[in-house]
Parts: sequence; structure tokens; C-alpha cells
Amino acid sequence: MNDDRGEGVAIANLIGTDGCSVVGWVYRWSTGSHAVMWDVHGPQPVSEIRPDLGAEQKQEIDFDALTRIGKSDSG
Repeated sequence: MNDDRGEGVAIANLIGTDGCSVVGWVYRWSTGSHAVMWDVHGPQPVSEIRPDLGAEQKQEIDFDALTRIGKSDSG
């Protein structure tokens, strides 16, 4: 990671609902913030993060919303 350029490093994999596919990554930027980057298929539902992140990091990337991608609120 190059702090002078504001670069980031992947710190965790986002695992799809099949329990094994990596559908994206969580990046930690040199600024200390966290962000999600998706694979070429774009946003997909996430079942877990490997390795697991702390509650504050999960809140920053809105993990609950990542698990609901594609699900309808209409019931």
C-alpha cells in the first residue's frame, strides 16, 4: 500500500450465497476508510466475510445491506 497515493489493500473476501464463491472484496484505504469492490458481475448478495471483520468495519460497509442485495422488500 502506498500512503502517498491514497491506495488501498484488500483485507477480506465477500463470499456469495453459495458459501464458496468470492463475489467481491473489502478494501482498507490509506485514509483508514473501508470500501467494497465487486467482481466483474457487479453487486451480488453476500453470505459472509472471510476473514470476519469487526462490528465497526461491518457497519462502515453496511454488511446488512450486502446480505439483502436483490431481495424484494414487498415480501
